[in-house]
This record gives sequence, C-alpha cells and structure tokens, in this order.
Amino acid sequence: MAGIDNIRSGHTLTTTTRSTARSSDSSASSAASTVKPTSTPQDAVSLSSAGKAVGEMHNQMVSQPSFDQAKVAAIKEAIANGSYTVDPEKLADNMIKFEQELGGL
Repeated sequence: MAGIDNIRSGHTLTTTTRSTARSSDSSASSAASTVKPTSTPQDAVSLSSAGKAVGEMHNQMVSQPSFDQAKVAAIKEAIANGSYTVDPEKLADNMIKFEQELGGL
C-alpha cells in the first residue's frame, strides 16, 4: 500500500481488498436472516412542557422586532435637528463596563 508521502507527491494509491467474512460469521448471518420481526418499531418524539414553553417563547420573540423602532426614529430626529447630546462621562463609564464584561468571559 502506498504511504501518505507517496500520495502527496502524485503517486497513485494502490489498495488491496480482502474478504473479512469467516465461515462461522456467514452461517450466523444466514440464520439471522431467516428470523423476521413481527412488527416494525416506530420512532416517537415528545416534548416536555418546558420544551414546549421554550418553543412558544421563541415564536413570540421571532414575531417581535429586535429593537424599538420608535426610539430609533426619535434619536435619528434628534441627531438631524441638532438636539441630541452625548454625556461623555456616561459614555466612558459604559465603555469601561462593556470592556470589563468582555474580559470576564
């Protein structure tokens, strides 16, 4: 059989096949093939009440917007007319808090 170095260098891979069946295995498999199950088992899935509740919450969250559109519109308007102000200390505190939360991961 060719080694991996030969495969990388462009040589073809030669493989051999061999029979893995033994005489005792073949007789056992032929005996097993004559036994047939009387009924086909059916797979079933059931969700707990907690699982169903999580599914319902997911559906509710999907139906709602991920942000407050009215608040975004008000901020855009305030920026456009120049009345939006930024508190630099509050912004800095929030940036530090955010960095600390990231560092805690």
